[in-house]
Amino acid sequence: MIKLETVESKYGTITVLKKRSTDIVSYQQGGFCQSEADRNGVSLAAYIHAIFGLIVQKKARNVLVVGCAGGTLATMLAKTGCKVTIVDVNPDSFVLAKRHFSLPENVECHVKDGKSFLYSDTQRYDAIVLDAFHGHHIPAHLKSISFYYLVADRLTQRGALFANIHVQHDFDIHADRIAGTLSRVFHDVRLLDSEGLPSRNAIIMAGAVASLVTPKLLVPPEVDHTAIEAELATLKFRAPRHI
Repeated sequence: MIKLETVESKYGTITVLKKRSTDIVSYQQGGFCQSEADRNGVSLAAYIHAIFGLIVQKKARNVLVVGCAGGTLATMLAKTGCKVTIVDVNPDSFVLAKRHFSLPENVECHVKDGKSFLYSDTQRYDAIVLDAFHGHHIPAHLKSISFYYLVADRLTQRGALFANIHVQHDFDIHADRIAGTLSRVFHDVRLLDSEGLPSRNAIIMAGAVASLVTPKLLVPPEVDHTAIEAELATLKFRAPRHI
C-alpha cells in the first residue's frame, strides 16, 4: 500500500492509502476504513451499493447525505444526474474526497453538523442518507427522536430516510432500537440485514419505503464486483425486533 496523504484533522488522523496493483484507494480514520473505492470513485462497500440501489428505485433527484469520508455514495449519485448535498463536521473530508475519490465539484458540500444543518435548511429532499460515525458509533443526537422528526419535516411527500447501521452479530439490538425510535415518527420502517454474518452493515429505511425491493449491483467497480454481488445477495428484509 502507498500512503497518499495523512491529515491531522480536528476529528482525528485521516490516512488515504492506495493499493499499487489495483489502484484501490481507502480512507482510514480512527482505526477504521471509512471509504474504499476504485480509481473512478465507485465504492467497494456493498452497503453503499445497497443504498445507491434503493435510492435509484426511489427515482430520487435531490439527495442529502449526512457524513462524507471519501464521499463515494455522493459521487455515484451525482454521476446519475442527482443533485447531491453532503454535510459533515470535518472540512478535511471534502478536500480528500475531491482530491483522491473523484468527488465531483457539483456536489454541494457544507461543513456543519447534520442536525444543525437541517434546522437551518428549508428545502425538501427525495432521500436523506445517514452515514455519520464517530469510530463505530453514530453520534447520539443523530439517533434522537427530535432529529428524526426534523428529517421527516425535510423529506418530500414520497421521500425516504436511509441509515447505515453497524451490527456486530445477530444478538446486537442496536439497529432494532433505532428502528423502534423511527417507528414513532414514520409509518413505514423497514430493515435490510444479512443475518448470520458478524460485523456487518444493516440499512434501516423509513418513509415511503413499502414498495422497495432488495437492491442489485447497478454500478460495478473495476475490481471486487463479484464479492459485492455476493454480499448484496445476503441482504434480506426483516421485521424489526420489538425491544
